[in-house]
Amino acid sequence: MSWMNQLIIAPILLPLLTAALMLMLSEKHRPLKARINLISSIIGLGIAVLMLYWTQQGGPGSIGVYLPGNWQVPFGIVLVVDQLSALMLVLTGIIGVSALLFAMARWDRAGSSFHALFQIQLMGLYGAFLTADLFNLFVFFEVLLAASYGLMLHGSGRARVSSGLHYISINLLASSLFLIGAALIYGVTGTLNFADLALKIPLVPQADRGLLHAGAAILATAFLAKAGMWPLNFWLAPAYSSASAPVAAMFAIMTKVGVYTVLRLSTLLFSGQAGASAYFGGDWLIYGGMATIICAALAMLAAQRLERMASLSILVSAGILLAAVGFAQPSLIAGALFYLVSSTLALSALFLLAELIERSRSANEQPLDEEIEALAKTVESLHPPKGTNLDDEQKAVVGQVIPWTVAFLGLSFIACALLIIGMPPLSGFIGKLGLLSALLNPMGLGNSVDAPIRPAAWGLVALLILSGLASLIAFARLGIQRFWTPEERPSPLLRRFECVPIFILLGLAVGLTFKAEMLMQFTQDTATSLDNPKHYVMAVMATRPVPSPEAKATALEVQP
Repeated sequence: MSWMNQLIIAPILLPLLTAALMLMLSEKHRPLKARINLISSIIGLGIAVLMLYWTQQGGPGSIGVYLPGNWQVPFGIVLVVDQLSALMLVLTGIIGVSALLFAMARWDRAGSSFHALFQIQLMGLYGAFLTADLFNLFVFFEVLLAASYGLMLHGSGRARVSSGLHYISINLLASSLFLIGAALIYGVTGTLNFADLALKIPLVPQADRGLLHAGAAILATAFLAKAGMWPLNFWLAPAYSSASAPVAAMFAIMTKVGVYTVLRLSTLLFSGQAGASAYFGGDWLIYGGMATIICAALAMLAAQRLERMASLSILVSAGILLAAVGFAQPSLIAGALFYLVSSTLALSALFLLAELIERSRSANEQPLDEEIEALAKTVESLHPPKGTNLDDEQKAVVGQVIPWTVAFLGLSFIACALLIIGMPPLSGFIGKLGLLSALLNPMGLGNSVDAPIRPAAWGLVALLILSGLASLIAFARLGIQRFWTPEERPSPLLRRFECVPIFILLGLAVGLTFKAEMLMQFTQDTATSLDNPKHYVMAVMATRPVPSPEAKATALEVQP
């Protein structure tokens, strides 16, 4: 168990050292930098998988704690891995490797320092999921945001610069609110450590509780702006749809950092054991998440570009997740975590796929000479093969060969759409079914077996169904425009590195359909552990610094 605790720091140190190494290499070594980036990302994913396996084998109480500065809790930096953070680490690693493979086809050559910025963003993401105190959470937030500012502008262009300026402004404002909220909480409790806060919040005097709630509300505003909750999400769709495809795919998991933080703090600091602060802000999450679903679903009906459709789909998924967190019910959170994994994989794949589809539509066709083309059409119409089915233009519709690139794009688009909409039998449907069954279970949402279902639960049930219907209409319209419109276009040319990551992401999302029971059991154990924060608190508070050699020698001298 000690070696696992030592390994917790690896996902942070590995990208940091990799980024430092690549900064020392000049741009003429770009192929070498790409290989180093890929190897480092794969190793990071392997470490994350190992942590996930360890937490799964140990059960809900398997929590690893590491003290980087070797200071006594709660005075020093604390890193913690449990089932929730391990799940997010693996998801980040998968999307990171996939986005990097896609970028290596062409996008890494669109600007300088792409690979170093990519690794720094991975470091910020891993650190945000592993940290166990508010101040270092702020530090890792700023690390990943600083890298995302450069990646957002990667590739240049007027749209990216305009959206990037809004993106930077909003996130700087959110960071300021983060500091103000953390300062207020520290002023009331005297600590920023998650576990220590969980112990001290129930003991806050009534006279100071208003100040505590004000700090928590300001802090939550910063997180919800990053998560994309309405009305704080006006910046997200323009920014994400303007970013390059691999960067937008990484942003799909970056948005989930806000959702993760809200879930982590609500279950730790404002759980049922928080006294007068129990379930603080839950109703705001429920109704704010529902408002997010409504606005994003209506905007999807008017979307004309696949990149914007993917960005709005992120907002729909964020609204569903935030509303589920607001109910503070383990069964609902378990379904939400399953839905989070499936939707994030599909949305990242859709961002990558959108560029290939839009590129194929704008490909320059090299037509034949007009007379030769007219003669060819005439010959084809006068002498079609006997028994051939003909379309309105007297062209054969049976026996035509569909290029593999067109088939790949079409099938991938269908898979993305089915996963995001939540159509059976894929994992997106299983995730939404888990949410619906939890919402309609009175034992889960009521105080007794005969307790009625809350009106808010009925509202979320309706929005889950209606948002899926809106997504179905929007994806069907765009699919018809992109694939069924009778236009003569050449078959698009795709690179291997552009197809492999899409296949990986969609393959994993579809594979969850066959391993749904395993993942659902894992998310249920995770939700149960979150509902009992004492395991987390005890694991952190019981961790002791490693004695120095001098201290050990002194202890031996004192012994008789």
